[in-house]
Amino acid sequence: MSIQPILRTAAAAGFVLYCTIPAGADIPSVSVSGPFREAQITRCLAVGPVGRYGRAPFSIDPIEAKVVSGSWTDPSAGDELALPGGRILRWQELNAAQDGWFRSPALRGGYAFVLADSDRDQVALLEASGHNMVYVNGEPRVGDPYQAGYVRLPVLLLRGHNRFLFHCGRGQFRARLVEPRAPVCLDTSDATLPDLVVGRGGTFLAAVVVANASRRPTDRLILRADCEGGESRVTSLPSVPPLSIRKVGFELFAPPRASTGVVKLNLRIVDPRGPRVLDSARMELRVRRPDQPRKITFRSGIDDSVQYYALTPAKPLSGDRRPPALVLTLHGAAVEAIGQAEAYSAKSWAHIVAPTNRRPYGFDWEDWGRLDALEVLETAQRSLKTDPRRVYLTGHSMGGHGTWNLAANCPGRFAAIGPSAGWISFWSYGGAPRSAQPSPVEEILQRSTAASDTLALAGNYVHHGVYILHGEADDNVPVTEARTMRERLQAFHRDFEYYEQPGAGHWWDLSKEPGADCVDWPPMFDMFARHIIPANADVRHVRFTTGNPGISASCRWVTVEAQMHPLKPSTVDVQCDPHLRRFFGTTDNVLRLSLDTAHLPPGSPISVELDGQLIEAIPRPKQQTRVWLAREGQRWVVTGRPSDSLKGPHRYGPLKDALRHRILFVYSTQGTPEENAWAFAKARYDAETFWYRGNGSVDVIPDTAFRASEHKDRDVLLYGSADSNAAWSELLEASPIQVHRGRVRISSREVRGSIACLFVRPRPDSSTACVAVIGGTDIVGMRLANRLPVFAAGIGYPDWVLLGPEVLEKGTGGVLAAGFFGADWQVESGESAWRPEG
Repeated sequence: MSIQPILRTAAAAGFVLYCTIPAGADIPSVSVSGPFREAQITRCLAVGPVGRYGRAPFSIDPIEAKVVSGSWTDPSAGDELALPGGRILRWQELNAAQDGWFRSPALRGGYAFVLADSDRDQVALLEASGHNMVYVNGEPRVGDPYQAGYVRLPVLLLRGHNRFLFHCGRGQFRARLVEPRAPVCLDTSDATLPDLVVGRGGTFLAAVVVANASRRPTDRLILRADCEGGESRVTSLPSVPPLSIRKVGFELFAPPRASTGVVKLNLRIVDPRGPRVLDSARMELRVRRPDQPRKITFRSGIDDSVQYYALTPAKPLSGDRRPPALVLTLHGAAVEAIGQAEAYSAKSWAHIVAPTNRRPYGFDWEDWGRLDALEVLETAQRSLKTDPRRVYLTGHSMGGHGTWNLAANCPGRFAAIGPSAGWISFWSYGGAPRSAQPSPVEEILQRSTAASDTLALAGNYVHHGVYILHGEADDNVPVTEARTMRERLQAFHRDFEYYEQPGAGHWWDLSKEPGADCVDWPPMFDMFARHIIPANADVRHVRFTTGNPGISASCRWVTVEAQMHPLKPSTVDVQCDPHLRRFFGTTDNVLRLSLDTAHLPPGSPISVELDGQLIEAIPRPKQQTRVWLAREGQRWVVTGRPSDSLKGPHRYGPLKDALRHRILFVYSTQGTPEENAWAFAKARYDAETFWYRGNGSVDVIPDTAFRASEHKDRDVLLYGSADSNAAWSELLEASPIQVHRGRVRISSREVRGSIACLFVRPRPDSSTACVAVIGGTDIVGMRLANRLPVFAAGIGYPDWVLLGPEVLEKGTGGVLAAGFFGADWQVESGESAWRPEG
């Protein structure tokens, strides 16, 4: 199906949605007529605060409820809006200040409405900032809540009235419409660029935003990169959907430079069929000395995007022949990775490596932020050839939280950790709600964030040396966060140090020496230098807890392969006597586990005693060193290697597990025009969101372009239903969950109505990849999924969840059902919860 009918239908569907009554003369509007350079939005109608958002999987919002149901009508000044509980708000007119910003308490969780009148169908760039998102003629588009200032989206203006409904969260926003420079153009305001190093040349990776301001997908375009004094490098551009943006990676070649400074980089988008240049741009690359902090780019396995990490290189002392250690340091909110690296003085014995968390705010070092940290760790260890037993983790503020969380989920990966001004969890500091008496459905939802529960995993810190650092007068992250962790560690840990700097705030620096003391604290680094990661043969006792084996499965020589109750804490407490070739201990909530016997001396079979049951004379595997055991009823039995078709550390769920292997978004084209328009708009919105929050670059394709052989082993996110998405039958034919028009089937149970459905399944033709679905039974159910915060940290969704429009009135209390599949990915062997009828 051509994209053109989808675009026309999308515009028409949005126009119908917002045109249920004629526009009144008292509605603020901006006029766009004829050729124009820009149209500043200076008047709007505002109402708020409205609803309840925050770190919750489902938000309460009466305006969104009207948008979803199709009952939304244009407001006028003075119109009333009834909120749950009987409170009444009124729409009011706001005028922008001279600097273009609207400011009002109503915009702290409220909405702003604007009309844009156009004398013809045309494409404009919407430049807006300060908003969470915006509906443009009914289609959701990404916002700029952190006011980064680089969100410029191509939007289709129809002849006549165009409706913009901004949802705002921080009390201010601004917006204007700008004429595109070209149908396909470069935007350098959000570039990812490497630093060059004096005396070193070669090929490097970089990335830049490409805006497609046309109504067709880009096709067979190339990006030519010319670095001053170097050879041209040509990169084939991936397809960019119509009226959208994509950050695209490219190669450049730079010859060696003799001194520091900057190097000019020229970019051109070329249509080789002309050939003709569609757009061009110029940027600069920094040239750094070998001993200076610098940015190093790499290609991520999450989405093939280009990311960077920052390095403060070691300055070894003469005569030191040891491989350098590696200190992984995690930045705080709003801090760039390069700024984090520059806060440290160079060490004689260790490289300082700072990953990005994908963005300065990113994912709080959870979800894709955690994956970025681990990806950078592995990349830097290979390229820098560091000592694998001298690896350390530290971070400040949000990065301090990341230190706590990453260490809890990766015991054994670090010799020692040093959280500075770190908060514990989203429940102690980040504002996430948590019910003390959850309903069965809410309990399932809460379990989906198991890896975020730092305190539940705190026992894993016994595998690291720990140095806790905090300012006593910190007015950003209260010192009580550090004191709580100190009290928790005192109960079991014998290798931790604690220091509060008297009178110090959130960021502090006492000495005149290079480096900021609140991160580059000499006693902490001295403690690091005294620790190494022990070899497996040196470890006789492992106590390890995991909340999700798909995130954290292994510690030393033991691996939790599967849980009895999904995403409840699972603990193993096992000892090893290598001379007797014997393992013995206890487990809790463990269905399958494995033991690595590589550290045992060769010889006779091994024995295992678990939970009071002894299994003797287990032969040593011939082709590998691992022994697998599983529960059958109340007994442990020795098994072979589990099938990849089962849940395991390679693929476990819940929903976000389907978004980490070169992710691919596939929208439907086989449904009704309205369904297809929704699917395209939603896929585009999610791709924009992952770009904004995660510096991402996602392939967005129609279902007719999906080819299993061409997209092998990639995680796939399908939009639509079995009736509307052509890729469904190939990927989900055997799924126990089926979504059709008007109904959803969960195994043998069928539910009817306007329902949104999210679920994850193992991809049938892959041993590692997953398929996720965001869809619905009708257009109301589909629109209900528009703004679910799938890409927000601290928010989780289980393996499957059903919801109706009432969630926008009741929050989690309106969820119809939720559940986890069993270890065999079936409903019956898993756990489910349904909202009581009536």
